Amino acid sequence: MEFKSKLGLSGEKIAEARKLASEITEPVQEFIDTHTTVTVERATLRLLGADGADADGVPVPNIITAQAGDKLAGGIAAYYINALVKTGKTPEELNKAVAEEGLDITAIPLSDKEQIEAKAAEIVKQLAARIEKNVDFRNKKLAASRGIHSPLIYVIVATGNIYEDVKQAQAAAEQGADVIAVIRTTAQSLLDYVPYGATTEGFGGTYATQENFRIMRAGLDETGDKIGRYVRLVNYCSGLCMPEIAAMGALERLDMMLNDSMYGVLFRDINMYRTFTDQSFSRMINAAADIIINTGEDNYLTTSDAVEKANTVLVSQLINERFAYNAGMPARLMGLGHAFEMNPEIKNGFLMEYAQAIMAREIFPEHPLKYMPPTKFMTGDIFKGYAMNTMFNFISKAAGQGIELLGMLTEAIHTPYLQDRYLAIENALYVHNAIADFANEIEFKKDGIMAKRAQQVLDEALAMLKDIKQKGLFTAIEQGDFADIKRPPEGGKGFDGVYEKAGNYWNPVEDWLKAKLGISCVK
Repeated sequence: MEFKSKLGLSGEKIAEARKLASEITEPVQEFIDTHTTVTVERATLRLLGADGADADGVPVPNIITAQAGDKLAGGIAAYYINALVKTGKTPEELNKAVAEEGLDITAIPLSDKEQIEAKAAEIVKQLAARIEKNVDFRNKKLAASRGIHSPLIYVIVATGNIYEDVKQAQAAAEQGADVIAVIRTTAQSLLDYVPYGATTEGFGGTYATQENFRIMRAGLDETGDKIGRYVRLVNYCSGLCMPEIAAMGALERLDMMLNDSMYGVLFRDINMYRTFTDQSFSRMINAAADIIINTGEDNYLTTSDAVEKANTVLVSQLINERFAYNAGMPARLMGLGHAFEMNPEIKNGFLMEYAQAIMAREIFPEHPLKYMPPTKFMTGDIFKGYAMNTMFNFISKAAGQGIELLGMLTEAIHTPYLQDRYLAIENALYVHNAIADFANEIEFKKDGIMAKRAQQVLDEALAMLKDIKQKGLFTAIEQGDFADIKRPPEGGKGFDGVYEKAGNYWNPVEDWLKAKLGISCVK
């Protein structure tokens, strides 16, 4: 199909940019394929049935991987499954023995390989059935839903108490929200474990735990049945426990996950080798569970100028896209991110924001683009903020964005009140309805401000990709090419949790994921 652009973008340049992104990610992918991490192994344990925590709150997957030490290079799955075979225990009984009795499963002599593989096949079959059931349930509910908006209206809750979050989420859904995100408590991304059970205290958010996922999912399902519309649930699949949170989300039927290939490196100082390896495994899990990911390019514009560094957003989108394809994820699950973050004092800033959004839509036509609201330049003037959010809502609809995180009139002042969220939803619904068919009516001047702006950003992105291709992605990050933040390859948190796969490495969950997603296995 011939590429046609309202902005006059070159299809050849876009194709070249994608080719460069593929070449840039190739050596990183080679590293990913030959390495595992402590978090990948903990996620594998969770998917095989490991759960619970000891009296001190240390999760069972953490206890087991600590027992294994350097044995993780060969994969932890064999030890867990072997313990099930040798002891005759169920996963629940084995987890209890590890947490309460101090059982060291890595000290149990390994059974016959065929016995271990047969037990693994049985467990993985049960896992596949559970995830497939979640996907089928979601699809049936979506097919029967009425009044789902386009773009999807996405709002956040963040009280710190999961039970209060449910109340706020249910209220937002009844007011018209399609997507609810539960913000994680501050700095949870830096915890190298996932807390266990329901939580009622958090800082700027609520702990991401499997029980909290289950509680919120049940609450939204209850409201969804009441309003006749399936409400999607989101959490944050990033940080040191990225694959584990993906695993929990797949098990508890979350629908979207914030999941970026470089966010943890740049904004949380997590080691890049750890992050790149973790993002691959987490994206395989998300793809298998039909979970839409949201990438974090909007964050670049909070540390860099949105006009001068717009090209870095496009470059990151292309790199995120390539890593996601490598993980077996189709374009329909890639909610690539960008944001309405230019200084409102810039003349014709609205036109440049509009051009950026249209450009993203044209370059990524099959992707459910995640569009973020103005935050950097929001002030205590709630009336001006409301006007900025209205313009943002206009572009979201007019540029065909897929997922729109609504801005709040009290952004940057306090956690939004229920009425602030209501006003944000009311504003978006009004604007979206008022310009419902605007995108099909509008054309742009071939040599106008918007066309020139989009072409400039594409050219600058192409030049940046060529530069990164020459020096490599690790070096580009080290030199601060993204978000003006510099991170050394072997620095950051979690580097000691990266392992080169041994020749006998075995992971039945990874093998199942790759087979399901059509990814060639690299040993």
